[in-house]
Amino acid sequence: MDSSFSKKEKLKSKKLIEQLFVEGKSINNFPLKLIYLKTDFEDGCHIKTGVIAPKKSFKKAVQRNRIKRLLREAYRLNKHLVFNNIEGDFAFMILYLGKEMPTYDFVDTKMKGLLKKFKETVLHEKSL
Repeated sequence: MDSSFSKKEKLKSKKLIEQLFVEGKSINNFPLKLIYLKTDFEDGCHIKTGVIAPKKSFKKAVQRNRIKRLLREAYRLNKHLVFNNIEGDFAFMILYLGKEMPTYDFVDTKMKGLLKKFKETVLHEKSL
């Protein structure tokens, strides 16, 4: 399993991001929230992901960028939990909802929990 986070795996389409917030389903593992939407991609990528840190809670761009880097790194190292266990294509948006600066270890454990919850939810929806 490739543990990179390549350009084609990044969620960039404004149209898809808007659709994600309107039609997407969400899973919480405070302070992280995952909004996901089942979709189809033509480029062969199974999951496209974006990350968000709120300007309301973190006024300085340096802080927001640090949080986004932590989220991307935690996702990159733990995406194998999802990639090998689901069928279909998904668009992900990962939001950080906390009020204080997180450490990498904290974000990593929360990301693992979030991705496990997602996997269980998708398997449950598939069985219905």
